[in-house]
Amino acid sequence: MPELFKTKVRKVGTSLGVLIPSEFIEKEKIKEGEEVEVEVLKKRKLEEVLRMFGTAKATKPFERDRTDRLGL
Repeated sequence: MPELFKTKVRKVGTSLGVLIPSEFIEKEKIKEGEEVEVEVLKKRKLEEVLRMFGTAKATKPFERDRTDRLGL
């Protein structure tokens, strides 16, 4: 699974650009001039995606009914 990081969009001449954090550059061994693929996921979309994963926050903790294991 690709690693995510947050960055801000900046004005670069007449275009917009993003900076890749140095920790990520070192970890992925990215070199200047190398081609990389970038997927854009705006913050509000990321929050929607994260809400779909993990435990349901509004539900009660799961409690197993073990009477089926007692042979009753």
